[in-house]
Order: sequence, then C-alpha cells, then structure tokens
Amino acid sequence: MEFMRNIYLKSGLGDHTYAPPFIFTSDKVPTQEYAVQEAQEGMFSAVDSLLRKTRIEPGLIDHVIVTSGSFSPSPSLSSHVVNRYGLRPDVKSYNLSGMGCSSGIIAIDLASRVLKSAQKVQYALVIITESISLNWYFGENRSMLVTNCLFRVGCAAVLLTNDPSQRRDAKMELVDSVRTHHGADDAAYHAAFQEEDGKGNTGISLTKDLIRVAGLNLREHIKILAPRVLPLSQLGYYVCSVIAAAVARGEGAKPAVVPDFTAAFEHMCVHTGGKAVIEQVGRVLGLGNEVTEPARMTLHRFGNTSSSLVFYELGYFEAKGRVKRGDRMWMIAFGTGFKVGSLVWRWLCDSTQEGDNPWNDCIDEYPVKNW
Repeated sequence: MEFMRNIYLKSGLGDHTYAPPFIFTSDKVPTQEYAVQEAQEGMFSAVDSLLRKTRIEPGLIDHVIVTSGSFSPSPSLSSHVVNRYGLRPDVKSYNLSGMGCSSGIIAIDLASRVLKSAQKVQYALVIITESISLNWYFGENRSMLVTNCLFRVGCAAVLLTNDPSQRRDAKMELVDSVRTHHGADDAAYHAAFQEEDGKGNTGISLTKDLIRVAGLNLREHIKILAPRVLPLSQLGYYVCSVIAAAVARGEGAKPAVVPDFTAAFEHMCVHTGGKAVIEQVGRVLGLGNEVTEPARMTLHRFGNTSSSLVFYELGYFEAKGRVKRGDRMWMIAFGTGFKVGSLVWRWLCDSTQEGDNPWNDCIDEYPVKNW
C-alpha cells in the first residue's frame, strides 16, 4: 500500500478519476459480473449519446467494432451491443483484444479500411473501452502494482461513414492512419507484459525499459509518418538529417533530427500512458508544455483510460474551444506488443461545447498549476 501511495503521488493523476464498481463494495472482490457491468455502463452510455447527436438510427449501422484490451467475455462485447440496440442480422461485428492502449487507433484504422473497400454507402460504429475489474493486481510485485495506480475507467464511441453527403454534418475527416509493430525486438515485446507473479497472481508488468522503448519506437514510427504529413520545408530538412545519420553510422553518431511536427498539425493528442511517457514523447518530438497540455490535463482528470485516452484529449480541445474548421489533428498512442499508432484528422467544423462533453463540469479548473 505504501509503495502504491508513493507511485500515485508522483503519477500526475488527480483525485477525480473513475474506478471500477468493485472498488466501492465492502469486500472489494472483482467478479465477472462487475467486469461486465463496467463494460456495459461505458459502452451503452457512450453509444446512446452518439446516436442521439448524430440522429442515425441503429438499423443503418453496417459494422460494429469493439475494442477492449484485456477483457474478452463470451458472448463478445460486440454481441452485447448488437443485442442492446437490436442491430440488423447482417451487421458485421469485430472484437479487438490484447492490443493495449493503441487499440482505439487500431479500431478506427480497421473501420476506415472496411469502409474504403465497401461498394456502397455504409456506417461503422466503433466502441473503444476497457474493463479493468478482472485485471486489478492483488500481489506484491512492484512492477505489476504500478498499473493499479495509473489505469482508470473510460470509454468512447465513434461513428464513421463513407457517405460524402455527410460531410456537412460530420465533425472530422480521417485523412490518414499509420500503424507500426515493433514486437520483433525482445525488449519492445516484453516492455509491458501480462503474466503471473511467483504466487500465481496475474498482472501486467511494466518494465523499467518501457520509457526507452517508447522513445525508440516513436522515432521509428515517425520515419513512416513524416513523409505523409510534413510540409516540404520540414520534409527536406528531415530527409537530409536521416541521410547524414546513415552516413555517420557508428559509435558517437547522432540520430536523425526529429522534424517540427507542429508545422504539420495545429493540435496533438499525445498518448497519456503516464507522466513519464508524456514527458518522453515531449522530449523526442521537441514539444513544449503548451502542446502537451491536453495530454497532461487528461491524465490528471481521467487517468490512463487505455484505448480511449486520446478521445478524452479530443474532448479537452473542444471544451476549450480551440479547434477551428480546417485544423489538422494528430492522435498518437502506444500499445503492448509493442505497437505505435497514429491517426491524422482534418476538422470540418469549428468546435462547439456539446452537452455530453466529459470536461463540462470542470474545464474552467484546467490547466492545473504545478502538474
């Protein structure tokens, strides 16, 4: 308890994050029932709100994609959604699991690919959630106890379509998506790993190598992303830097200079995996505190909500009224395995203060000082 208390005090999390239902019971024992309750409350409330705002009838949905990194019940979570909303018998459902915090981006990427291959107008419902009830760690392994201090409850729902007539009502347009997998490297593969401790307690071990792995593989990821998004001035500078680094390969050689991604994007939703992760991304990309503010404040208010975390940052931008039509937004997240995922969006409208924005009750208190 003392170790977790010390970790929590240094974590960057505030005192108003959300914990799973079993935490508030007298015996504090997680069960399948509590895990399902946690998942359903997040999914159903998010989808109810989404359908109300988009005015899309459930019968129009052609694809359902649900991602939950570490909870995969039977029937599947997508089946829970089909049953709740009475979706058509020919609806195509997908369940993504075991992909960690990057799975929200992976789910959007999957939906995009499905819609691009469709021969007619279709709608895809993407639900991005996590159920941590059955993944609470009760042992004494310190590398596994860290997850109890960081992970919290959260959920997001997104509706995508390939219907060009919906541009007038849509919030954003997905311009590009990039996924890289670095699991061939053993250090990356084991950076965050679910296993049993010496006493048989299951938990997710976060190694001390995780921050280094995140920084190293972020550099590899942006080698693919950069040519797709950077303006020519920055791209030329970056290419010259990569060539110079390759020529000078050997001891003492400096890595390629990271280009200025603020020249490509007005807004960035940086992976809020933890305080150290945000700081590492900031160092690698050369980002100031004003750029990482949404990530830092999201961690403070909601904690690490796993796959849905970048969408809570999206809500922060909207609540602050910072987004304008034509703005470009970059979402980037890391996942176990080790994976890095990016989404590139273009805003089709100015941001508005929506009634269901999760920041509505506290946005005037942010950014907090001395984070």
